[in-house]
Amino acid sequence: MKIIIAAGGTAGHINPGLAIAQHIQSKHPDAHIMFVGRKEGMEYGLVTKAGYDFCHMEVTGFQRRLTLNNIKRNFITVKNLLFASSKAKKILKDFAPDLVIGTGGYVSGPIVLQAAKMGIKTAIHEQNAFAGVTNKLLSKNVDTVFVATEKAAQYMAYPEKCIVCGNPVREEITTADPLESRRKLGVEGKTVVLSFGGSLGAAKLNNAMKAVALHNKDRKDIVHYHVVGRYDDGEFVSFLKENNIQQSENLQVFEYLYDIPKYMAAADILITRCGALTIAEIACMGKASILIPSPNVAENHQYHNGMVLADMGAAVLIEEKDLTDESIVRAFDSMYTDLTKTKQMGEIAAQAHKPDCLDIIYRNLNLQTGI
Repeated sequence: MKIIIAAGGTAGHINPGLAIAQHIQSKHPDAHIMFVGRKEGMEYGLVTKAGYDFCHMEVTGFQRRLTLNNIKRNFITVKNLLFASSKAKKILKDFAPDLVIGTGGYVSGPIVLQAAKMGIKTAIHEQNAFAGVTNKLLSKNVDTVFVATEKAAQYMAYPEKCIVCGNPVREEITTADPLESRRKLGVEGKTVVLSFGGSLGAAKLNNAMKAVALHNKDRKDIVHYHVVGRYDDGEFVSFLKENNIQQSENLQVFEYLYDIPKYMAAADILITRCGALTIAEIACMGKASILIPSPNVAENHQYHNGMVLADMGAAVLIEEKDLTDESIVRAFDSMYTDLTKTKQMGEIAAQAHKPDCLDIIYRNLNLQTGI
C-alpha cells in the first residue's frame, strides 16, 4: 500500500498529517507513506525527523500587502503555480499512490486536485472551525472530507461529504498526568497558570501577560509560567525588572518550552492563542482557558476555533480589539477567585475532545479505499 500525505506551512497542518501516518502505519506496518511539502518549510524537518520519505514541491501563497518584497514573492508564487500541476502529476506517476491525503497548507492544493483528476482516492482534513480556501475548493473534488467540528462542516462548500472527527492530538498530550506533572514541578496546592502564544510568540499576548504579572506580583499562591517566544528579544524580562518583579518559583519566563505537555497538564488556567491543535489539546486535557485569537490569519479562523469552547462555556474569549490590561486582569480574576467554576469550565472543555479521532479517520479511509 502506498500513501501520499500533502502537508505544509505550519505545525498545525503537519502534525495532523504525521498523526494520521503513524496511525495507519500501526495498522499496516508495511505501508509506504511519503509526504509532499516545501523543503524550505518546517514540514521538511518534522517529517524527516519522524522517519518518513519526503518529496519537495515548492508552492507558496500570495501576499496581500503590496510591498516591494511582497511583489517579488508574488512573482515567485505565480511561477510556482505555473509548474505546480505538471510537478504534481510527475510525483503521482512516479510514486503511484493508492491514496492521497491533504492536511492543509498551499502544497495540498495541486497534489490532491491532480490525484482526484487521475482517479486516485483522495481525502482532506480541515483542522479549523472555519475552513480554509484551499480545502473549500478541494472539497468539490475529493472523495472524503474530514473536519474537526460541526461548525467547520457548515462552512464547507460540500457539507454532505463531511465527516466530523476532531483533530488528532499527539500522544504526549493524551498521556500527560496532571497530578504527576504538578508533583514533578513542585506546585502542589498552588494555582498554576500557563500562558503562551506559539513558538515565535505573540506581542499582544506578551503585553497582556505583563499586566497579569504586575497584578499578581504579591500573590504567593499562584505559579505562573509564561512562554514569550523567540521574537521577544528580552523585552518581557526587562519589563519585569523595571517593575521590580522577580522571577522566582511563582513566576517563570521561558523562550520556549520543549516539555509543554507537562506544564499544560499541571495548569489550572491556560492563556493562549486559538490555533486548531491548541484548542484540541485544551479539550483533550480538560482545561479552562482565556483565549486571545490572532486576527492576522486567513478568514479569522482562530476566532472561530476559540468560539467552539467559548460558546460551550469552557473558555473566556477576548478579541485583540478588546484586549486591555483591565480586560485580561478581569478575565483572570474571574477564574482565580472561583476555582470551583474554573474546574467546571475544564470539565465542559473535555466534552469537545474526540478521543477516537484517528480511528474515525482510519475507519472511513478503509471504507473508501479498502486500506
